[in-house]
This record gives sequence, C-alpha cells and structure tokens, in this order.
Amino acid sequence: METVRKKRRHIRKAILVPLIFIVCVVLGTCAFYGVKGYRMYREAIEEKSIADRVEEIRSAEDFVTYSELPEFYIDAAISVEDQRFMDHWGIDLVAVARAAWTDLKAMSFVEGGSTSTQQIVKNMLFTQEKKMERKAAEVFAVIEMESEYSKEEIFELYVNSTDFGSGYHGIYQASMGYYGKEPIRLTDYESVMLAGIPNAPSVYSPDISKELAYQRVQKVLESMVDNGVISKEKADEIEQDAEEQSKR
Repeated sequence: METVRKKRRHIRKAILVPLIFIVCVVLGTCAFYGVKGYRMYREAIEEKSIADRVEEIRSAEDFVTYSELPEFYIDAAISVEDQRFMDHWGIDLVAVARAAWTDLKAMSFVEGGSTSTQQIVKNMLFTQEKKMERKAAEVFAVIEMESEYSKEEIFELYVNSTDFGSGYHGIYQASMGYYGKEPIRLTDYESVMLAGIPNAPSVYSPDISKELAYQRVQKVLESMVDNGVISKEKADEIEQDAEEQSKR
C-alpha cells in the first residue's frame, strides 16, 4: 500500500511541476507584454487623447451619425464583423479564444479576433503591425472607449473611420462612391455589400472583383441567417439580386 501511495505522489508531482511552470511562464509573459502595452497606450494618448481623436473624426464634413444609417446595414455589419458587439465590453473573449486556436494551429497570426472597438482604437492610436504589446495596448484603450462612449457612438465612429476600398474612407464616401447616394438611402443589397467590404477592402471591393464581392455578400447573408437577424427566404432574395448585379 505504501508503495502505491509513493507512486501516486510521484505521478502527481510529475504532473504538477510542469503545470506550475507553464502557468508561471504564461503569467510572466502576460505581465511583460501588459507593462509594454500600457506604456504604448500612455504614449499614444499623451500625444493626443482619445477624446481629441474622436472629435477629429466627428468634425469631418461627411460624418454620418448612427441615426443616419439604415438599420439593415447596421445589422449586417455587426452580424458579419462583431456579432456580440452590443453585449461585450470591447473585448470578445469567445472570438479571442477561437482566433488563438486558429493561430496556434497555423503557427502564425492568421486571425485576430478583434472587435469593432479594437479596430477603432487600432486605427486611431496605433500602427497596423501585429505585435503582442500592441494587442495589450489595445485593451487599455478599449476600456477607456467603452467607458466613455455608448455602443451607438462607437459603431458610428467605426463606420466613419473604416476603409471601404477603391479610395473610399468611411461609410459616406463608400455609399456615394459605389452607389451615388447617401447611406440612409441604401437598399438591403447595397447595405450587405458595404457591410462585407471592410474585412478585406482590396479584395472585396466590387470595383476590383465583382465575383469576390458577390462571394462576400453570400458570407454576410449567411452570418445574418445563422445569427437569426433575417430569414433564409430574405437572404435568398438579396442573394439573387446580388448575383444579377455581379453579372452586369
């Protein structure tokens, strides 16, 4: 019996020691990049505060408010880009875990799991370079953004500062440039098209490839159906319209 107990203690020790080591390494790494990220965040806001950067976006002549956006466009953009946008605190832990698993399998930064809020602070404060300290810096900036601005305000900042391809920056330029109309007048099909472009503007712009733009529309509609935003029948109707547009 004593021999069995010794074996069990030996097994527990063999498991616990490397486990504790791994936990210590993870915590140490998080602390290291957390400190570097906080310094990066402080340097960015000392150069120009988030409030000042927000006012710069809002002061643009073609700034579009939340109430001036079609509800269908809002639903499409949130569904395909950040489906838990209205519920999370700026960081989507589910998306982060999924992205981490994807990146781990690929041994590379394939997926980032960024929310709309993270996209805004990245565009306003930091470079696009994929570094761990920048991701950590984003967290501090996101906390400030989410505490100071409503979800509606954050969403309108996002769509007004996003690249829509073909030289169009922000939803107003994209709507006027692609369709010759103000955002509020966008059809459901046009709303879905614009909702899909920011994921990869140089790929999904209909000016570059109507076929790839159509494929992206299908992806947006699929996400809307999966998230219960629209029915399959409504998606099929819009997809048919998109298919006809792609052939013109």
